[in-house]
Amino acid sequence: MLSRTADHLYWMARYMERAENIARMLDVNYRMSMMPQSQVQEDQAWGATLRIMGLEAAFHERHSEITPDNVLDFMIFEPTNHSSIRSCLLAARENGHAVRGTLTSELWETTNATWLKMRDFTREEFLDVGPGEFFEWVKYRSHLSRGVTIGTMLQDESLRFIRIGTFLERADNTARILDVKYQILLPAGESEGGAADYYQWSALLRSVSAFEVYRKVYRDLITPARVAELLLLRADMPRSLARCMKEVYANLQGVSNAQSAETERQAGELESQLRFGKIDDIVRGGLHSYTMRLLDRVQSLGNRIADDFLVPVS
Repeated sequence: MLSRTADHLYWMARYMERAENIARMLDVNYRMSMMPQSQVQEDQAWGATLRIMGLEAAFHERHSEITPDNVLDFMIFEPTNHSSIRSCLLAARENGHAVRGTLTSELWETTNATWLKMRDFTREEFLDVGPGEFFEWVKYRSHLSRGVTIGTMLQDESLRFIRIGTFLERADNTARILDVKYQILLPAGESEGGAADYYQWSALLRSVSAFEVYRKVYRDLITPARVAELLLLRADMPRSLARCMKEVYANLQGVSNAQSAETERQAGELESQLRFGKIDDIVRGGLHSYTMRLLDRVQSLGNRIADDFLVPVS
């Protein structure tokens, strides 16, 4: 496959997945803001969303203070923010358009229709429908795109590059959500079992569609260590790091070339570490430092994939 085609497929998938993950992060903040909390706690939660994406500096270039309305506007509509939902859906559409002949007509039409709806969606409409309904629409369109991809694309290298982009982006975002939210919520979790504690941790689980999964797996109180275990080490949890890296490694093996052996080795090593890891060891060594190392390795893997398969950045 031409590296330019692989590049567009890979980034089309990453941007669609990123739009969904941003919607998930904003949705959990919005849900938690409905609970009684101090102004400091609310500001901390919304500021954490910007830190998750590394966008604090860019945000302050546009807005003087962190407020829910300012963060929502910046993360949904701001065209100069390349990680806003609007920018991500546009980038997904543009990358898809560049390889329209490689996509099935159903996948192209789904991707294009999603952008056209977002393009015409105004801030006034957002206020009318409410944040919750809008975030559900973004998640639904991402689910639809993923389902159409799996259901209509030939299972060849094109699909594999789409899957690599999807799961690498998901791994990055799940690690970021867990790290920042865990640090915010852990002090509240010292007296586990309280109503506020329960709703905050359940909101975090819902942000990655893991609340029902947690109940099915653990059938007990929501505890910080078990949340971390579910999102890091459970390969049967669709949005966990372990599952994401299992998919990345398997699909890399399917597109291997003469220079990708070291990239495959590093992906396999990371997948193995997550598959055999123990949450007690991770918590004992510090979850923050562990997730930071994970993020560095995921980013390094993304760079290696770009060098081995995609269009060089000039």
